[in-house]
Amino acid sequence: MKPSMLAKLDQLANRLVEVNDLLNQEEATANMDSYRKLTREHAELGPLVELYQAYQQANADIEAAQEMQSDPDMKEFAQDEIQAAKARMEQLEGDLQKMLLPKDPNDERNIFLEIRAGTGGDESALFAGDLLRMYTRFAERNRWQVEMVSESPSEIGGYKEVIVRVIGFGAYSKLKFESGGHRVQRVPATETQGRIHTSACTVAIMPEADEVGDVEINPADIRIDTYRASGAGGQHINKTDSAVRITHIPTGIVVECQDDRSQHKNKASALKVLAARIKDGQLREQQSKEAATRKSLIGSGDRSERIRTYNFPQGRMTDHRINLTLYKLDFIMDGDLQELTNALAAEHQADLLAALGDAI
Repeated sequence: MKPSMLAKLDQLANRLVEVNDLLNQEEATANMDSYRKLTREHAELGPLVELYQAYQQANADIEAAQEMQSDPDMKEFAQDEIQAAKARMEQLEGDLQKMLLPKDPNDERNIFLEIRAGTGGDESALFAGDLLRMYTRFAERNRWQVEMVSESPSEIGGYKEVIVRVIGFGAYSKLKFESGGHRVQRVPATETQGRIHTSACTVAIMPEADEVGDVEINPADIRIDTYRASGAGGQHINKTDSAVRITHIPTGIVVECQDDRSQHKNKASALKVLAARIKDGQLREQQSKEAATRKSLIGSGDRSERIRTYNFPQGRMTDHRINLTLYKLDFIMDGDLQELTNALAAEHQADLLAALGDAI
């Protein structure tokens, strides 16, 4: 293990001792915000320091076994002990490296999932509906809730644009690599000649902003317009100006919401989506700066980047960022995304480990 990594682990082990001392003080709970931060830090440092202590113990076992090698009767036993301890140290070093990786502060958040039909007309809108079903089924498998926020249905089915809120612990961590261009190749139901058409949709995964203080929106920077909702909803919804359109003047972001009969609820939903879009823009700006210094294996996060192809005639899905092809398209479209999301997360982790190795 590199000396710089050992020094970092020593520093964290010392910090755990400090946190323990602070938590054991009588006045520890006087400031509950400070107490919560300390308990969270203790929960994060505890497993890491425990692994480091096991690593140090394995190293001590090697030193003890090396001393036994001078005794002819103990030499073979000592060699076995050294081999076993070295194998433990190698495993523990890998585990420690993973635990030292920087954590994405958004990983545990709920998300807003936005799907927009792109090239391909009606077929693209139908594919947008298929993608929404795929993500909804994946959410069900993870026991997450899905709430419709805004929808613009297509005339023949599917969506021109749809936004849903996915509520569940770790939703962002599992779906954050889904942002980008999704391409479909299949024979549309309306195609009489049996020709394969190619169309595309854009997916955006945006972590939900905290209720307070996560994204500052100056009231002077937004324009709120109300109008009558269109489409289904009964007489009431068409007689009142319940639909809300919010324009964020500095960025030009426009959010519309008309799914609820209450103007107040539509405004609240639209503000949440606006905050998520602003936060998402800040994240992508940060990612593009990082990508300028080192190429991310998972991609730049650019919405126009084609990340995946769904080929129905061949029953395959290919993720172009990690060159992964799976021949189980029916299962994937039914929400079986675990293998795919795990592969993307593993590739991202490998990229972070390489960067960590360069840094320390």
